[in-house]
This record gives sequence, structure tokens and C-alpha cells, in this order.
Amino acid sequence: MAKIHGGRLLARALKAEGVDTLFTLTGGHIVPILDGCVEEGIRVVDVRHEETAGHAAEAYSRLTGRLGVAAVTAGPGVTNTVTAVMNAHHSHTPMLVIGGRHPVRQEHTGGLQEMNHPPLFASITKWAATAWETVRLADYIAIAARHAFSGRGGPVFLDIPLDVQFGMVDESTPLPTGYRVTEPQGADSTAVEYVAHLLATSDRPVIFAGGGVRGDGVKGLLTVAEALNAPVYTNGGARGALPHGHPLLGNRTRSRAFAEADVVLALGVDWDFRTGYGQKLAGDAAVIQVDEEERRLGWNRPAQHAVAANPGRFLVQLADHAATFAADGARPWTEDIQAAEAEKLVVAEAEAAAPSELVAPQRFGREVGAFFGTDAIVAVDGGDIVATTARWLQTSTPGYLLEPGPAGTLGTGPGFALAAKVVHPEKTVGIVFGDGAFGFNGFEYDTFVRLGLPIIGVLGNDGVWSNIKTFHRMFYPDRLVASDLGRRPYHAVVEALGGHGELVTRPDDLQPALARAAASGKPALVDVHIDESFRPSTNYSG
Repeated sequence: MAKIHGGRLLARALKAEGVDTLFTLTGGHIVPILDGCVEEGIRVVDVRHEETAGHAAEAYSRLTGRLGVAAVTAGPGVTNTVTAVMNAHHSHTPMLVIGGRHPVRQEHTGGLQEMNHPPLFASITKWAATAWETVRLADYIAIAARHAFSGRGGPVFLDIPLDVQFGMVDESTPLPTGYRVTEPQGADSTAVEYVAHLLATSDRPVIFAGGGVRGDGVKGLLTVAEALNAPVYTNGGARGALPHGHPLLGNRTRSRAFAEADVVLALGVDWDFRTGYGQKLAGDAAVIQVDEEERRLGWNRPAQHAVAANPGRFLVQLADHAATFAADGARPWTEDIQAAEAEKLVVAEAEAAAPSELVAPQRFGREVGAFFGTDAIVAVDGGDIVATTARWLQTSTPGYLLEPGPAGTLGTGPGFALAAKVVHPEKTVGIVFGDGAFGFNGFEYDTFVRLGLPIIGVLGNDGVWSNIKTFHRMFYPDRLVASDLGRRPYHAVVEALGGHGELVTRPDDLQPALARAAASGKPALVDVHIDESFRPSTNYSG
């Protein structure tokens, strides 16, 4: 009977799981895995730093709903993925990092890059293990996927000794089937009916949508929101679930709406620092919290009604009851919120239009949002400039705004954009950088050039760690340290790597420069000198 090596058996199991792309930085401890992917027709996309491979695997999962996979070599190759795994852990993204490992026969002998990797990932994964037998490699992939897609989802880690990868098994070795949940869990009918009743009797309802609002759940959200005539706010993966410009979609009035609402329908969201730990909601507001991760229900903010279900599936169920809570005509409170939203937009437009020598951050955000429009996939990578720009982006499809999530990780942009261009080569894919963030993984422009991926980056360059400098000034204004970078010519780095680079120092030059970057057909970076600005921040002080 014909034989295959363990790397090919592993690749077959990945392919059966729906994986068609593997992100990697090559290394001696994973050569059989890469060979197996070639044999099985899985695309191998190689990068310049393992962290990027991990970030790309996370974005692949967000964009496809399938398991994102990165394979990296032993020791430093594995440790370089820790930040990416941590980010996926905080964002609840299913993904798998496969690490090479020293051969079993070299255990405890001081072999090259010998390391026991799984304990390193214990606190930031749903599961981490070593595969000790070649014949069980497909089983290990099944176990990994089952853990990765459990609950909200999250990262998993598997390392495989080199001699286990080289081991030979029968070509007919069976692959596991039916090993994980494929249908999202809904709520029982009584829970759905009760929520419909609470919404029907509310005067000032708000919908706050986060992770899990995908697929049919997007239609459900639209049906529920319009029937209820309630303001809708989104974060994370739900950005775009209501299209840009929808009259119920809030952007700049969330704090006010939370403070005044009498009922809040919270769908797959966390009451963490981004929401004031739930304390921005009115004290007497009734919170309906829907989450498939039961341990998140009632976290930091009591839930008057907690529902353990997939938020998207729950919205589909709730939409069937829309007639029971449909608002009769106008809802005055919603109209007030919409008027406040319009007023805040006018103020932001005025700030963007105000004369300035360099490009004002609001002008930067408005121009970038207009350039990318509603159909582009945009990765955002930075601090203050990203917070400003995100309000102007016109995201109209869930998952098309690729933000790092609550971990606040810098350096995610290149990996996120790489995965987006691989998954959707026909789409415009962009990155919004802060100048600090560019320094983490900006050299991946070499990857973009090498693979012929015309990703368009635009960088807000104020020459400082703006968010941190603001925080530092609040406490030690006379002893600022380690907060200034200077304005470096980052566009020249991209030019030197074979891409299109351009510097912008005047506001009126920004749109033409973005147009030239798109027309170049190359990986591009528009380096924009923006005004240094400061705003009070409490994200660090709690």
C-alpha cells in the first residue's frame, strides 16, 4: 500500500476542514508540512515575520468563517507568534498556529531550538498540545478545530515534532468527520418571546451589536432595528452589519444613547474599557445580553435577561417576532438621537474643513474614508489616528473593517491586509497606519511586492506616539520621555522595496496622491504629515 508522510496527512486534514491557504515563514522544523500543502493544493503564503503570519491567519478566519492557519518553525518562530495569538484570544477569533518542534528523539538533549511550546500558550488559547504520533495527526487537527470554534471561538496551538512530520502512514488513513458544531445555537422560543415583549414595551431602546452578527444575522439585525425604530451601534466584527448611511446607524452619539436608554439589546459585546465597563449605561436600563460564551453574560454589568445563544442566530429568531414590537410611526427619542448625530457630524466636518498648514487629523479621516468608499476592505493599525479615521470609514459589510480589537495591538495591519487581498483579490484593500504602528511590521511591504499584491497604505505621520504622549502629559507634563519619533520618510522605504511611495504635506494634495497610489498598480504607501494634537484619554487609568 502506498505511503505518505505526516506533513501530507496534516495537509489533507486541513483541506478537509476547509483551509485553502496557509500563512508561514519557512523553517527547517516545518518543511514536511509545507511540502504536504503543496501536494494537497493548499496555497502557501510566506511573510517576513512570524507575527504577520499569525495576524494573517486571524484575518483569514474573520473574512471567511473558516479556520485560519499559520505554520512556523520551532523556538523563536513559535515565540514570534505569541502577540498574534494573544490578539486573536482577546478578539475571540478561531485560528490555529502550528509550530514545528525538535524531534522526539532529541527531547531533553539540547537540540536546535528545543522548546516545550504549549505551556507558553496556556493562558491565551482554548487548547494547546503536542502531536506525538504521525498516524493521529488528522485527529489532532479535528481536536484543534473543535476547540477553536467552541463558544465565541478563539485561537489554538499545536506543535509537531519533526520526526512525527516525517513519519510515514498508509495513504488510505481515514480523516475524521462530524467532529465539531457547524450550526450556531439559537435560543428557546420562550426566551425569544420574552425579549420581544421587553422591546415592545420600551420607550428608548438601543441595539448594540458586536461579534457573531454575520450571515443571516445581518438581515435579522436590519429587520429588528427597522421594526423597533431604534438607534444601532456596532463594534468589532459587526461594523458594516448596517450599511454606511443607514439612518438608524449611530457613530458619534453612543455615550448619550447609552446614558438615556431604558432597554439595551446587547449582542455579542463585552462591557470592557471600550464601554466604560458597562457603567455608561443608565443605571436603571434593562440589559438584554445575548452571547454564546456563557461566562461573558453579566460580566461587569448585570443582565436583566441573559440569553446563551449565537447573536446572529438569535436575531433571525427575533426577526420572526418583529411585528409584535414594531414601533408605530416615528419614535421621538430616536429622532432626537439622529438629530444629535447630525449635529456632531456637522462639527466634525467643520474641523475637517478648517484651514491648517499640515493635514488635520479630521481632514485625514474624512479624505481617507471618502477614498476607500463602501466596498473596500480596510485594516486599521495605530492609535489616535485610527480612532479618528474609523469614524469616517464607510464600511458596509461585516468584517471589512479589520481592527485589532480590545487588545489594542499595533502591527496587525500588514497581516490583516495580506489575508484580505488573498481572500478577496478583486477588492480594494487598504491599511490605515499610525507612524508608530508602521515600525512594527511595515517591512511586510516586501511581501506585498514579492507576491504582487497592490495593497494601498495611508499613514498619518505626526512624529510622536500621540496616544501615549497625551497620557504622559496628563501626569508628568514636565518630564516627557520616549514619546517623540520625528517624522521619518516611511514612503521612501516602500519605494526602495519596489512599491509606490509618496509624501503629502498639504491638505489639498491628499486625494490626488491617493488616486495616484491606486493607479500605480503597486503596493503603495501615502505618507501624510498630520498635525500633532492631544486629547484627554482614560483608557489607561480605568
